[in-house]
Amino acid sequence: MIELEGVPELIDPVMVAAFEGWNDAGDAASTAVAHLDREWKGEVFAALDAEDYYDFQVNRPTVFLDNGVRKITWPTTRLSVVRVGGDKPRDLVLVRGIEPSMRWRSFCNELLAFAHELGVEMVVILGALLGDTPHTRPVPVSGVTSDPDLARTMDLEETRYEGPTGIVGILQEACTHAGVPAVSLWAAVPHYVSQPPNPKATLALLNRLEDLIGLRIPLGELPEDARAWQLGVDQLAAEDSEVAEYVQTLEEARDTAELPEASGEAIAREFERYLRRREPGTGPGPGVATDGGDSPFLRDAGSGRTRPPKPEQPGPEAVPGAEQPDPAPRPDAEPPAEAAGGPGGESGAEPAKGPGAEPEPPVEGAGGDAEE
Repeated sequence: MIELEGVPELIDPVMVAAFEGWNDAGDAASTAVAHLDREWKGEVFAALDAEDYYDFQVNRPTVFLDNGVRKITWPTTRLSVVRVGGDKPRDLVLVRGIEPSMRWRSFCNELLAFAHELGVEMVVILGALLGDTPHTRPVPVSGVTSDPDLARTMDLEETRYEGPTGIVGILQEACTHAGVPAVSLWAAVPHYVSQPPNPKATLALLNRLEDLIGLRIPLGELPEDARAWQLGVDQLAAEDSEVAEYVQTLEEARDTAELPEASGEAIAREFERYLRRREPGTGPGPGVATDGGDSPFLRDAGSGRTRPPKPEQPGPEAVPGAEQPDPAPRPDAEPPAEAAGGPGGESGAEPAKGPGAEPEPPVEGAGGDAEE
């Protein structure tokens, strides 16, 4: 039995989870949960034992100095609780961590034990994937569930995916078998600009989460950050005619595919969100983010020209809910010789097999442990 001393009785609690790694293209999902934790001042009440679930050669602990004293931070998954006031108060249990390297079934059972003890009514898992989507268009966000009744009542897709999966898919199925309603929300990140951060994808996930759970989420400076991000990518794309032509091709394909989706229901949903945000004192903060770091495009070493990188594993055209391949390793990743044995900072997935597919990537390194 889990003892939760100091945690107050929660009001209609919803668990919102995101995991760094393969299911987190552009760090969009983990950043969304971090935003909720920061804006609502979450209080950590539990952390899973890192020894049970992580390979420290894949996810390295870090050393830091605290007033001259050396301390170690271990990779783990932490749970915090936020109290959301207002006319219809509702509490959130935030789960933020790294995709585990092993013992996935025990990992999910431990999270479900917390959910049961706290009286969680629904679990929402956030994810992000790489897709053939242009950065100039709204970020597609797919909502999928394994529960047919939940799919009908909440206007979600019932997943029909078959194939390798990640911790998001495992946790969703564990919730379904435990009788806990569970939903996965997936944002599609342009594969040609996959490096984090991606505030536009984070913003899209939070907007969809807001609609799903009926809570008004303070967005802070995220809208301005998203506009600055898109402006920066626009400028980079304009510098190379091949990149600009490729983006235009994606735009035309997207517009053609989504023309039937411009329904009255979709327009009404956007108008309702607009009205909610017109209340006094709720506008975004004044800050505007600035871009920095290397170009998000791959550079041709022979010609020096930039061009959009294609997914590593070829497949059919990506759709919302699609899986994508691992992106190139980030500059701050562990040396390859030491990181062998599993993906430490991957953020993509293989393209989907069809509409409504669960957007789950294959599991490398940790996959064998998932079936332990």
